[in-house]
Amino acid sequence: MKMLVVFGILVHVSQHAFGVEVYEWAESVLLPCQSSSVSQSPTVVWSRYDLIPSTVHQRNEECDRLTDQIQRYRDRTSMKTDALITGDLSLTLRKPRLSDSGNYTCTITAFGNEQRLADVELQVKGQHQHLL
Repeated sequence: MKMLVVFGILVHVSQHAFGVEVYEWAESVLLPCQSSSVSQSPTVVWSRYDLIPSTVHQRNEECDRLTDQIQRYRDRTSMKTDALITGDLSLTLRKPRLSDSGNYTCTITAFGNEQRLADVELQVKGQHQHLL
């Protein structure tokens, strides 16, 4: 039974894995994350688990909660104000840098239950790669 549960989780995650490429001089890049059903009093967290702290962006029903945000993302991340109503939990990252390349995870938590909604691999390419 445990194997079946683990397998189900892996299938769920792999269905929502994305790869996004952008050049470092772009105005912004969108990291996709959708939820068909958003429960009462949710918190959405975008994370990079290879960094400490790991929080890239956090939002609850009232507003963005950026006190635990990684310093390098300060003033560069945003989500739509109606994200928790529409289920479009995508993250906009302004002025992507080479150091922003990595794996981002979108999770939603409500009543102590956490659900991983998307894994996004962001690849930021240098300007010199655009000229090749």
